[in-house]
Amino acid sequence: MQKEISTIRKALIWDGEVSLAVLDTTALVNEAISRHGLSPVAAAALGRTLTATAYLCSWLKDEESSLSVSISGGGAGGKISTAGDGALRIRGFIEHPEVDLPLRGDGKLDVGGCVGKNGTVTVIRDDGEGIPFVGTCELVSGEIAEDFSAYFLISEQRPTAIALGVRIAGGICVGAGGVFLQPLPGSSEETLARVEACIADFSHVSALIGEKGAAAIAEGFGAADCAVREVSFCCHCSAERAGQAVLAMGREDAFALLRERGEVAVHCHYCNTDYKFGEKELAALFCGGKK
Repeated sequence: MQKEISTIRKALIWDGEVSLAVLDTTALVNEAISRHGLSPVAAAALGRTLTATAYLCSWLKDEESSLSVSISGGGAGGKISTAGDGALRIRGFIEHPEVDLPLRGDGKLDVGGCVGKNGTVTVIRDDGEGIPFVGTCELVSGEIAEDFSAYFLISEQRPTAIALGVRIAGGICVGAGGVFLQPLPGSSEETLARVEACIADFSHVSALIGEKGAAAIAEGFGAADCAVREVSFCCHCSAERAGQAVLAMGREDAFALLRERGEVAVHCHYCNTDYKFGEKELAALFCGGKK
């Protein structure tokens, strides 16, 4: 069986006045569900944010450039944190992955209740030029798509129409992704109006991704020849980095923690991985670190 992959398709449409991006992030969301044990509503909230993060990362100037996204809205799911780089290696977590909320009146997952809207979305972008760009915008609804639309307009002065969705069935993601329409500078008023009208057709974008696929959606815009890139869930943590964190504690504190708990553990929130150090590993670590 061929392994599922997440992708982003990008092209210029409508006489080159609009940048189109169509993402299929179903595999990305399923990896997040597997790693974090996400409830359906947590998967929807984190999955939408991971999709938006992947789109943001697609504009980074090179593979070593990076960015992080933080959403803190006071909702039942707590804070959402994601990060990625120019190679489209994305990772992220939600503070309360087990959160369970009743469905909304229309039968949809209550993402807004999970995220909340009393807070901000913050993006920190580092292009390696010495001073990272920091953009912050107040949340509009907690539904993620509207919040990122507001972020692009207010923090980056780039009006962007966004549709995001995650569809969960039987504990797995059966469709996730997004459509991003970004008018380029100098676009006509008619084009701006067309973008706003068009994005309304993608209120069920997760179902369209699951049933038709991202390629078919892009072709529907007349974009048959898209630049396609793979998006993956990939964390930068490692045993070596965990060891460096333990070394930073100092020998005395590390061995005191070992005596108290029987081990020293370093937890990566982004991928939910634990790195554990026993007496033998600590002795080797501090011997090599000469501390």
